[in-house]
Amino acid sequence: MADLYSNLAGISSPNPFWLASAPPTNSGYQVQRAFEAGWGGAVWKTLGEPIINSTSRFAAVHFNGQRVAGFNNIELISDRPLETNLREIEETKKRFPDHAIIASLMVEPKQDKWHEIVKKVEAVGVDGLELNFGCPHGMAERGMGAASGQVPELVQKQTEWVKEVAQTPVIVKLTPNITDITVTAESAVQGGADAISLINTINSLAGVDIHSWQTVPNVDGLGTHGGYCGPAVKPIALHMLGDCARNPRVTVPISGIGGIANWQNAVEFLLMGATNVQVCTAAMHHGFRIVEDMIDGLSTYLDDKGLSSVRDLTGKSIQRYSDWGNVNLNHQVVASIHTDVCINCNKCHISCEDTAHQCIERFVDEKGAPYLKVNEDECVGCNLCSIVCPVDGAIDMVVKENGLPPMSWNDRQSSLASMKSPQS
Repeated sequence: MADLYSNLAGISSPNPFWLASAPPTNSGYQVQRAFEAGWGGAVWKTLGEPIINSTSRFAAVHFNGQRVAGFNNIELISDRPLETNLREIEETKKRFPDHAIIASLMVEPKQDKWHEIVKKVEAVGVDGLELNFGCPHGMAERGMGAASGQVPELVQKQTEWVKEVAQTPVIVKLTPNITDITVTAESAVQGGADAISLINTINSLAGVDIHSWQTVPNVDGLGTHGGYCGPAVKPIALHMLGDCARNPRVTVPISGIGGIANWQNAVEFLLMGATNVQVCTAAMHHGFRIVEDMIDGLSTYLDDKGLSSVRDLTGKSIQRYSDWGNVNLNHQVVASIHTDVCINCNKCHISCEDTAHQCIERFVDEKGAPYLKVNEDECVGCNLCSIVCPVDGAIDMVVKENGLPPMSWNDRQSSLASMKSPQS
């Protein structure tokens, strides 16, 4: 079997699957249950100043029969006394010495506050620290969380304060509620971060009840924005992960977070530059034992690929992720419909006819049976037909050789510039 051992900036764990700082890591009882189930590490629910949480704090977005396609919460950091959390962290670490325990921290942007809490949590034996610069609600209104994470100077300065006293690796957790996450990633690195983690939750409102006109969720008739996570945010997380992983100024390992629900998702994050992954919503939806399938699936995948270690996956797709200006504009694919598999639902024809390029035509064969065929001269290879088709294998996108050399937009612009001669 392939080796699943993971090491993120000096924090080791038996596998790359960690629980993210969230309700599943709220207590020693929960984290110990998680380790018994097989999780390699856990980021303890964020510790900070005394907190009072609201009730009616979760909501979900269900789509087309799928429960919890997206998840929204207005919960704040731990509302349990710091001393209680510290005692349970120490007990859990003694019971599970080979599993990673990382303390998520959030305090006011004051040097003495950071020094004080770092010393307290490291005294009970944590393996690392994660600075929560991402919480988009509640704490942000108090100048913490995303309010700090959206200001590069504050990210750098607070990271520096922590590094002044920290004896364990420091991970900086970044907010996606920003124009360019690489800016704050660079600031974290400049502040001395040993690793970064991303993404935290996205500003959101889960919905509005069209009968009562109340927001979802609401607290005694009043709603507020919350943090969005779950499967729906995976594409956003992958994009931000890829941008950081290919940035030459982000020189630290990355813990990937955002919509990871199975081992296949985890592989995507590893390929796009993550050293390990953190999971929350999927565990809340299905329980801690989902990690068993994640471990088995990843092990089998690595064996099938002939890889000896999970570490061999990290970053293998980064070079394939680039700016639009670098893609080959002379590359051409066209749709090909396999009539022996097609069920003639006409979904592809309708989508193409109404919203794409009108290149799928309907015919009747000599026996009077209807069939669909692509007019390759009109097909632009947009992929829409294959996306909406309900039958696997009925439509393929195939490369059409056109004899043209590769040419990107950047190549084109360079060529045009070189053709312009200076005025005499």
